Amino acid sequence: MSHSPKTGPTTGSVPPQPQQSMEDGASHPSASPARTASGVAIDRRAALGRLGTVAAGGALAACGGPGTDAPAVQARPRVRWNLVSSFPAALDTIFGAAEVFATKLAELTDGRFTVRVNQAGELVPGLQVLDAVQQGSAQAGHTASYYYTGKHPALAFDTAMPFGLDSRQQTAWLVEGGGLELLRGVFADFNIINFPSGNTGVQMGGWFRREVPTLADLRGLKMRIPGLGAQVLSELGVTVQTLSGGEIYTALERGAIDATEWVGPYDDEKLGFHEIADFYYYPGWWEPGPSLSLYVNRGAWDSLTAEYKAAVEAASSHAHLTMQARYDALNPPALERLLAKGVQLRPFSADVMQAAHDIAFELMEQNAAAEASYRRILESWKPFRKTSLAWFGTAELAMAQFRR
Repeated sequence: MSHSPKTGPTTGSVPPQPQQSMEDGASHPSASPARTASGVAIDRRAALGRLGTVAAGGALAACGGPGTDAPAVQARPRVRWNLVSSFPAALDTIFGAAEVFATKLAELTDGRFTVRVNQAGELVPGLQVLDAVQQGSAQAGHTASYYYTGKHPALAFDTAMPFGLDSRQQTAWLVEGGGLELLRGVFADFNIINFPSGNTGVQMGGWFRREVPTLADLRGLKMRIPGLGAQVLSELGVTVQTLSGGEIYTALERGAIDATEWVGPYDDEKLGFHEIADFYYYPGWWEPGPSLSLYVNRGAWDSLTAEYKAAVEAASSHAHLTMQARYDALNPPALERLLAKGVQLRPFSADVMQAAHDIAFELMEQNAAAEASYRRILESWKPFRKTSLAWFGTAELAMAQFRR
């Protein structure tokens, strides 16, 4: 598999696309095939606001309901959307979450609501997904919100914070801890409604062409890394860049960067980083449990029926769970393969971890002092993190240590 998947240009305007199609004609030829639902009537509201397989698999199974004179499918409009992804199609797990979403959405609506998934560079560059959805050039997007912290620093909370929440804790905070509601206040300024739609689990610390055993060895390093983690490493003397997935291999190969992080063994092996860099560091302290997000243009969302809105939420929940499961299944054998090829694992030293931790929380406090919505979100996130770490550090930690 190619280690430089097609991503297209990194700059340029967002091409205009039709906002939305509602018609009774044939479904979009590129859409995922639909299958007939079960026909069992259920409460659509069960799908709203929860991440779970029951909502993902069971919501909207009905074509009609008790007391209806005709099947409800006859009243359903046809809706066709474009979704733009930040990821190349060659990365089947992270890009594939959007395909999982589109397939499930078609299933839940008997093929009446279809989504065409476009890889990074196909309609817009990978790092312009938020812009495309905000402008309505695409009705939906799948991306990592920390790519856009230059637009608003609080967007990092939608993905991951350094030394923050793992994947289960992140989902718990978003869905049950009030995080999603707070973040939607920020996304409202961008004409977007966001939904959790994937998580990679804790990430690796990245690939380095030379060892970095101490804090001093980081100074002068050129590294690809996004989000608040990039700001932390910049404070530690690293020159940081944000590159989309398909651009990294070439930059590393040509020496434009000395190090890069991406996700973990499965994706990193596909991208071929082990062919250039020998040292694989851990942990990815800047991404202990990063969420991916489905973005929906507010106008497109408001035009949907209540039934279709519930279908979008259920399909996004299904994609969220599926991505995490796939990474957890695929990363362990991928790491074994990488080690067999001579990759050398290295932990970050204690001085690197402590310095990064201290700077990360200093930057959070600075951002909170400067921006009210960031402060409100941090005031929710910090106590949730504290109590969650206390709990996870009890039974979870003891079990993990014993099994190891």
